[in-house]
Amino acid sequence: MSVACWPADAALAGVGLRREIAADLAAASQGAFDFIEVAPENWIRVGGQYAKKLRALTERVPLTLHGLSLNIGGFAPIDTELVKSIGLFIKQHQCPIYSEHLSYCGDHGHLYDLMPIPFRRDAISFVAERILQVQDCLGQRIALENVSYYAAPEQEISEIEFINAVAKQADCDILLDVNNVYVNSINHGYEAVDFMQKLPAERIAYMHVGGHFVESEDLRVDTHGAAVIEPVWQLLREAYSLFGVVPTLLERDFNFPPLAELLAEVEQVRGAQRSRKGELDGRLHAQ
Repeated sequence: MSVACWPADAALAGVGLRREIAADLAAASQGAFDFIEVAPENWIRVGGQYAKKLRALTERVPLTLHGLSLNIGGFAPIDTELVKSIGLFIKQHQCPIYSEHLSYCGDHGHLYDLMPIPFRRDAISFVAERILQVQDCLGQRIALENVSYYAAPEQEISEIEFINAVAKQADCDILLDVNNVYVNSINHGYEAVDFMQKLPAERIAYMHVGGHFVESEDLRVDTHGAAVIEPVWQLLREAYSLFGVVPTLLERDFNFPPLAELLAEVEQVRGAQRSRKGELDGRLHAQ
């Protein structure tokens, strides 16, 4: 089974390609971002000007895929035609990674939301088998994202135990969404750094960082519609200390600021990466 490959330098900072900002990103200066990410379902059959803009961008920087509708935790059979289409899209654009959400989004139809898989022991093998099916179809490992959630129905084990057990049994990678860790830590009352320390470092292949909405003192809503706040930046720096510097995406799905502000946040990701690499280089020189 093949493993997705990035350029040699893992200190890469990317931005999500949304149609509202496609023209702005296409016009951005070379080097403003290191890669782009799309939801493959939104682009597989797109033609015309948007397809041309996507191709123009993928000729400049790598393209990563972050799916929305695989329904990995659902009961409906895996949509193998969708998976095959994604596989062709991966080959067409030389995508270094395909990730999805460790959640479900369908039940006799699409739910248009990412629902939490019950943290139950019997769900571990069920979900792992579905991940293995997708990986076998694609011929490569995929990465599963830790999702934000607001209720934990029928919980038997902790969130971290569930994620680790699924990743081990499926032998898949993990997309660490740092903002989701922060949001969940407040909503469910656990220590964010302690949560991350329990993740398997060797499986952290990719990271997301984004903004959220403050509903109340003890409730955060994961929206991807606001700037990243300092506690989340701090958690990202902690993640780099724990897992090393890996490619990281700035997530923004709506309420887009001027491009200069968006790219300034991409540069903050780069700054955190440079800082961590500088620390490591300093330690090597000191030895």
